[in-house]
Amino acid sequence: MNETLITLAITSILIALTVVPYLKKIRRKESKARKKYHDLKITGLHEATMMHPHIDALQCIGCGACVSACPEGEVLGLLDGKATLIHGAKCIGHGMCADACPVGGIVMLMAKPGRSADLPILNEQFETNVEGIYIVGELGGLSLIKNAVSQGTTVVKYVTEHLRPHSAQYDIAIIGAGPAGLASGLMALQNNLRYIVLEQSDIGGAVLQYPRNKVVMTAPVELPLWGKLKFSNVSKETLLDTWKKIIEKTSLVINTEEKVTDINKENDIFLMTTSKQQFTARHIVLAMGRRGTPRKLGVPGEQLSKVTYRLMDAASYQHTHVLVVGGGDSAVEAAVGLATQKNNTVTLSYRQGEFARIKERNKKHLDECCGKKKITVIFNSEVKQILEKTVVLKTALGDQELANEYVFIFAGGEMPYAFLNKIGVEMHTRTIQ
Repeated sequence: MNETLITLAITSILIALTVVPYLKKIRRKESKARKKYHDLKITGLHEATMMHPHIDALQCIGCGACVSACPEGEVLGLLDGKATLIHGAKCIGHGMCADACPVGGIVMLMAKPGRSADLPILNEQFETNVEGIYIVGELGGLSLIKNAVSQGTTVVKYVTEHLRPHSAQYDIAIIGAGPAGLASGLMALQNNLRYIVLEQSDIGGAVLQYPRNKVVMTAPVELPLWGKLKFSNVSKETLLDTWKKIIEKTSLVINTEEKVTDINKENDIFLMTTSKQQFTARHIVLAMGRRGTPRKLGVPGEQLSKVTYRLMDAASYQHTHVLVVGGGDSAVEAAVGLATQKNNTVTLSYRQGEFARIKERNKKHLDECCGKKKITVIFNSEVKQILEKTVVLKTALGDQELANEYVFIFAGGEMPYAFLNKIGVEMHTRTIQ
């Protein structure tokens, strides 16, 4: 009897020393995640704006493996014992959470949770319903660099193996010079194909839209004609410099600032029209991403690295002077999100005299921030020039120069769906219940 009591006492002590602190730690984490989730709902940053994890609550066992695996941090959290999307706007689609889930309860989807996610219909070779047109990378639903590179090389290898004699000028035309497009171009060069790579802006693709010094997480990838890239943590600038070195060393030719405006197929040949020329190609690889083309202001200094067209992580910006340009929901949400960070000076510039189309919720949050002097709104203003440490606004009262370290431009953009529809590429819809 005494031995039983002693055993129970020891067991109770062990539970008190191990299990109880563990449970308290779990509760603290959940409480922190819940608070963050509710705080982010104020600015709408809890919702994903691109690729994101969709968690099957029935399969989730609440182990937290997905939370720990996310390289961005705090995208996921455990609420009520289940994995939950906490900071959706911070997710950039690594997919490591899905890989880490031991029960396969996570899939990566596009669009906001609870809404449909349009994706092109592709076969195992990443070919669309239009024979000869392939889609790789983010446009096909995967944004991870490793996957984009793998898809690009796989498609070009397949094209090379099945290439038949034809009368087109090029064996393959590659649209986009991000990771998928670069890999496709390098593979085409390695396989001695007659190729052309077109990029409507500059080399780098979606990486160009990342904020300055944003750390891009990548897994080791094998690039044709170059070898393995072993980055695990790399800044935007370092990655772009590496792309340029690869292009220079391999002599890969890329036509930048050349936008494809139309594609027509006659028999087995594609007639392609760009902003600069017309030519024919036998196969086409679309590697242009799905975020759309951000509309630029066309002002001096817009090429500076402090300028970006998307806010992914407001918490990365603290103790700084920020200008947000635009009058839609995206601009207002970004301004509010930045204003909630520590010691930020946030200015919102809008060319009209009032906000006409923003959601009531956003108007309320904006008014609250303005009332607390966390945001200064300058109506009837336009960016005139962007400098290294300042920005010049053209206002009704004359030019106004503001101290500035970051500029976020939300002037709209052109999504690729209309283009895909125009050239006959079919989409399917997956609806999350």
